Amino acid sequence: MDTAVREWLLSQLGRSTDVTDLTARYTRLRTGRAVAIEVVRERLADLLASPGSVSVSGVVSINTSANIAAYERQLAALESGQPPAPDDPPVPDDGDAGGFDLIQLVERSRR
Repeated sequence: MDTAVREWLLSQLGRSTDVTDLTARYTRLRTGRAVAIEVVRERLADLLASPGSVSVSGVVSINTSANIAAYERQLAALESGQPPAPDDPPVPDDGDAGGFDLIQLVERSRR
């Protein structure tokens, strides 16, 4: 993993993320985006496994629904390719990037 990918991962996952863990994941998964998606999925699963809200009357109230929604949005963005990672494959310029192409319709002969 080069410096650009490491910095991109830390910007997506937070500076407190263990770089050794990221390096091991990158060695296994081979792309920065796959590493980021895996880490965000694990964090989301941990939040979903814990209680969504805890309340002690008059003392404290904790609700993690906003955190769950934030991780879901981040996961959706990463899966859609945003923001671009330094090691993402380049988008081809030959029209395969979701553009429009022309086709010719030909009438079939009648029987």
